[in-house]
Amino acid sequence: MAGIGFAQDKWYPHASPGHWNDPDMLVVGLVGWGPRLHPSQLSADEQYTHISLWSLLAAPLLIGCDMSKLDDFTLSLLTNDEVLAVNQDPKGAQAQRVRQEGETEVWARPLADGSRAVGLFNRGLDAATVAVTWADLGLTGKQRVRDLWRQQDVAEADESYGTEVAPHGVVLLRLVPGK
Repeated sequence: MAGIGFAQDKWYPHASPGHWNDPDMLVVGLVGWGPRLHPSQLSADEQYTHISLWSLLAAPLLIGCDMSKLDDFTLSLLTNDEVLAVNQDPKGAQAQRVRQEGETEVWARPLADGSRAVGLFNRGLDAATVAVTWADLGLTGKQRVRDLWRQQDVAEADESYGTEVAPHGVVLLRLVPGK
């Protein structure tokens, strides 16, 4: 998943409505075929990373799990309205990597309403602080920072936002210009 998903940056110039890059199906929940179903080999944090990255990429969300056997966790991954809204945003812009420092990456995409979706990714084996600056995004001024997985506003910030991200994890944000 990581090898495919994080390599999509090179396709950024080619993505637009009607021209979706397809990094492959989602491997969350019970995967496999017929009697050989097994839980995803991705940890919970890796599954959040998977859905977040595919949503930022505006990639088709092809479910590779048995939908008749969804557990509560997988159902919550696949039905978060705020995360799905990023994936389905009508602007159709794919995210691109805007910062990489060691094992951490920041990916961002503009949304049709003028806000930005931002993924703070930690590809390392230890928790790490990951930050995005407004300069990385070409933004200025106060931004309302919303955590899309937690579905709550977490800050109002003038120049940057950073937070601790779990190993192989993500914090998926939406930045909305302040009033």
